[in-house]
This record gives sequence, structure tokens and C-alpha cells, in this order.
Amino acid sequence: MPAEIKNLKDLKNTEYSLKKLFSEAEDFLPLLGTDYVELYVGNAKQAAHYYKTAFGFQSLAYAGLETGVKDRVSYVLQQGKIRIVLTSPLQKGGAINKHIDLHGDGVKVVALWVEDATAAFNETTKRGAKPYQKPTVDKDEHGEVVTSGIYTYGETVHMFIERKNYKGTFLPGFKSWESHYNPEPVGLKFIDHMVGNVGWNEMNTWCKFYGEVMGFAQIISFADDDIATDYTALMSKVMSNGNGRVKFPINEPAKGIKKSQIEEYLDFYNGPGVQHIAVATDDIVATVSAMRDRGVEFLYVPDEYYDDLLERVGEIDEDVEVLKKHGILIDRDEEGYLLQLFTKTIVDRPTMFIEVIQRKGAQSFGVGNFKALFEAIEREQALRGTL
Repeated sequence: MPAEIKNLKDLKNTEYSLKKLFSEAEDFLPLLGTDYVELYVGNAKQAAHYYKTAFGFQSLAYAGLETGVKDRVSYVLQQGKIRIVLTSPLQKGGAINKHIDLHGDGVKVVALWVEDATAAFNETTKRGAKPYQKPTVDKDEHGEVVTSGIYTYGETVHMFIERKNYKGTFLPGFKSWESHYNPEPVGLKFIDHMVGNVGWNEMNTWCKFYGEVMGFAQIISFADDDIATDYTALMSKVMSNGNGRVKFPINEPAKGIKKSQIEEYLDFYNGPGVQHIAVATDDIVATVSAMRDRGVEFLYVPDEYYDDLLERVGEIDEDVEVLKKHGILIDRDEEGYLLQLFTKTIVDRPTMFIEVIQRKGAQSFGVGNFKALFEAIEREQALRGTL
């Protein structure tokens, strides 16, 4: 693999094709996609109401005292192919309490859908992954699910979910959650990528982990001079599995005049973790408009960003004035263009946020928007007194 690939054009100009780069991943760890994302939160019932109201998720499944679970409660929500699980503790002490106390509300589990959870566990642990859960079979009247898990950066966990012999709503131990309150979806389709923040000089370590332990390929790399403003900087590399369905950009801080958003995250999350979840839509204007009407707050983009927009990105289908009204960012690569917008942090600590993205051919990650994005984040940091 080339030592430095900065964009898809560079990739095409090498003798390596994506298919060749990903062949190893397809051999030992085929991933069918993201199965679910589980967040540990202080109050799952109230969090579920927020995600339904603000983001248009629908009730799917529930586990708690009524289903025989004594130590926790979990609400499962779905929109398109996205499933999120919101889990809170029911007893004092315990691992969930400690996680929330240390990190605040945040992602604990990124679950990956696989054909064989036992093979996924064996292949990753023999390559050096730290075990989280050995292969386990859970059954109910709808069939059986095999799950296993490994640790990744910080206290974040990858669960492998094998559900080919299961016909239930979600997982054994959960029951269908019927609710008369299900606001209309806002058009979210699937998880495009999930970004992890790691500590100083740890990016290459975790990229090596995804490459050697999980068979991912590095498809894009951004140095500190690519992702920098007058005050702060960071570095990032994008890791992808064999079929491209699972992409994990990994960020680390870089030296700057002031404290970067990654440093702020690490300070308040108290270590590495998931920074943001990027969710795809087919109509970002409609999605963002609906979310804004429901109270979701987005980062502010100055009007000047749009002054030379068409000169920078070329012809687009959308009305620039409409994009300007909603503060939507646009970037182009050799395959097409993309539109994206980022919420402000959606939890009390300045840690996790959501990206809304619409791809119109582009397969990149909006490098042309980084400066505008990070300046917007810096404005928020200044308001918090953490820049």
C-alpha cells in the first residue's frame, strides 16, 4: 500500500485498486454493515424522547425490569438502516455508572453485523485484539443470535452480531416497543462513517490496529497542514473495511496556538472515544430543515463562505441561496460532490455531535470544508472558554 494517500485521485494514480487494497479484509473479516450503536446515558427514557423528537427516530425495542433485566434499561430506536440503543443503569455502582461518570453520555458500543461472530472474534483476537466478550449464544422464541466483542480505542467496544438465525425485532431479551408517539422521520438513511478521537501520537497506533487486527485499509490521510486554522490543527486518517460499508476516520490533536477541538474532547470525555456519527440523507435541505424546526442546533457558517462557492466547487444542482440559508457546506472530488452540515454538541459535555451528509457521487470527506468547519467549532469553543 502506498505510504501516503491523500485523496481518491492519488489512490487511482497508484497501481493499487480499492479492490486489491481491501482483499485482505474480505478474506478474514467480512462486515455486512453497522448493526447498531449503543450509547450509555444518564436517563435513557428522556434521551429516547429527544432522539425521537429531534431526529425522527422511531420506537423499536425495549429491555428493562419488565423483560427481566435488573441492572439496566435500554431503548432501541430506528430510522432507515440506523439503529441506536440508549442504555442507563438501574442500580448504583457498576460499569455503566462508572462509564457515565467518567465520560458523560457517549458511545460505548459500535456493533458490526457479521455472518459469523465466532470467527470474527477468533480472527481479531489472534491478531492482538483485547477480548471484551467471548462468543455467546442468546435464544428466544424467534431464534438465536451469536454475539462477541473486542475493545478498540479508549473504552469503546466493537460487538460482532450474527443474526442470520433470528427473526425477532432486535435481540433476545428485548421486546417490541409500541409507542403512540412516533414523529415523522427526517430522512436519515444509514451511517456513512463514525469518527474516533484518540490521544497525542495515537492515531497511527489505532490505524495499525484497524489494518492488522480488523483488515481495514487506509484510504485517505490528512496532515496537520490540511486540517488547520490560524489557531488549531489536527491530523486524521480514514480506515475502511473491504466492501466500504464501514468507515472509521481516526483523529488526533496537532500542535497549534490554542487548544484544538480534539484536545477539548479528550479533556471532557477523559480519554479517546467516538466524536461524531455521520448519517446519510438523500435530501439534506429537507432533512436539515426538519431537524432545525425540531430544535436541533447547527454550527454557524458565515455568509462569506458562499461568496465564491461555485468557483470552488463548480456546478451543483442545489440553489446556493437555499444552502446559504441553512449553512450547508459543499465540497467536490473527482467522483462528484457532497453536502454536509454539523450539529452543535448534542450532549452536555462538549464531546459528541452529529454530521448530516448527502453524497452526490463524491467519496471523500469534505477536506475543502475543514477550515470553515473548524473555525465554526472554534467560535463555539470561545463561547465555552475552552479555546
